[in-house]
Amino acid sequence: MTNNDGSKQFYIATANLLNFANPNRIYYKNAPAYDNKAYEHKRRGLTDLLAKAHADIIAVQEVWDSNALEALAVALGFKPEQVVIPLASNDTANPYTQGRGAQNTPAVGIISRFEQLETTLLEEIAPKAVIDIPDIGPHQHFNRPPLILRVDAYGQPITIITAHLKSKRAFFLRDENGNLLEDMDDPNIRIRAKLRSLCMRAAEAASIRMSIMERLHHTREPLILLGDMNDVTGSVTTQLMTETGEVNYDKSMRDVALFDAARIQARYGWMKDVAYTHIHQGMPEVIDQLFVSEEFLPDSKFSLGHVERVDYFNDHLKWDYDDRVTDHGIIRAKIKLKD
Repeated sequence: MTNNDGSKQFYIATANLLNFANPNRIYYKNAPAYDNKAYEHKRRGLTDLLAKAHADIIAVQEVWDSNALEALAVALGFKPEQVVIPLASNDTANPYTQGRGAQNTPAVGIISRFEQLETTLLEEIAPKAVIDIPDIGPHQHFNRPPLILRVDAYGQPITIITAHLKSKRAFFLRDENGNLLEDMDDPNIRIRAKLRSLCMRAAEAASIRMSIMERLHHTREPLILLGDMNDVTGSVTTQLMTETGEVNYDKSMRDVALFDAARIQARYGWMKDVAYTHIHQGMPEVIDQLFVSEEFLPDSKFSLGHVERVDYFNDHLKWDYDDRVTDHGIIRAKIKLKD
């Protein structure tokens, strides 16, 4: 399978779909279910946004039901079996969900035109990445388990990892019924609640990093990490996952480091002024990210291809809130493999 012009290239994108769920199902206790009209509006809106990206691989976050995602995939020209989202499955035989879709928190998934070679969920935090969360204890399980999918792209196996890390939102203590146990208006408690979120995100990032190291060390198989990292590219938690900066001091780190696709694209500079994927407290920022391994660096002796360009689809973030079907932009990379 090659493109019409014989080249081996593909587009890969990531998109947070903002609580995409089946119609008439409660996903959060305090959120109304989509009626059929609202669901159709959301599905059509997401289809219109993603159709412009022409992606061959789409990593998605905040999905509650595989049926909804499959309907979106089919509208984009994919087949239902090209959707991988185990933790939001509506299949009654699924051991995680018994067909009920995601529970308590939405799931991540991947849609891919390429043949699937391996599917793995990262459910447990790696033991060496476990830390104590203030007033809670050891953070041992991912809140939203990252998904690993190995695909065969034109005969080249590529590992895709998508993640949705803990948000910066303050994590206040609650009882079993969800009732608040803390005073949200106390500034010191608010700071402690934000510290909990940071600790959770850090543990998750470190654990993902350990999985990446395991897969990249002394191998020549490329890897792409993408998703909603809930912090900017240069943040401590994002750099925990990528360790890009370590290469400046130790060239051997190129084997296991990851590189920001937007920084290494062949056409770097032409899009940087419009690069944002989310507006947080009135400020535009890039928290949806796409990183690649050394095999996609054009100047590496192990190069198997390169990132031709990176695009941001974010015009919809300027629309009125009621008109937006998602509050995140889409980031897409065009990757060319060597013949």
